[in-house]
Amino acid sequence: MYAIIEDSGQQFRVSEGDTLQVDVRELAPDAKQIEFDRVLLIGSEGNVKVGTPTVEGAKVVADIVDAESKGPKLHVYYYRRRKHSRSKVGHRQKFIEVRVSKIVA
Repeated sequence: MYAIIEDSGQQFRVSEGDTLQVDVRELAPDAKQIEFDRVLLIGSEGNVKVGTPTVEGAKVVADIVDAESKGPKLHVYYYRRRKHSRSKVGHRQKFIEVRVSKIVA
C-alpha cells in the first residue's frame, strides 16, 4: 500500500517504512509522531482511491526519527560585472526526518 501526501506545498509518495525529510514545524517537546491528513491518493495492488482534493478519513502516521537536522550548505554568489560588486551568501535548510509507520485508509 502506498499514499501520496502533501506537506508544505510538496508532494511525497510514501509507503510503510519509508523515511522522508519534511520542513520544520512547531512541535511539542515530547512529540513522538506526526500525522499527515492531506492524503491526495491511496493505492494498493489493483485498487486506487483518488481524493477530490483529499481522501476522506485517510491519514498517514509517521514516527519522528530526528527532530531537527540540517541539509547541505548551499552557496549563492551575487555578481555584477564591471561594478566591483560581489557577495557570497550561504544557506542551510532545516528539516525533520520521519519514518512512516502506518497508512490509515
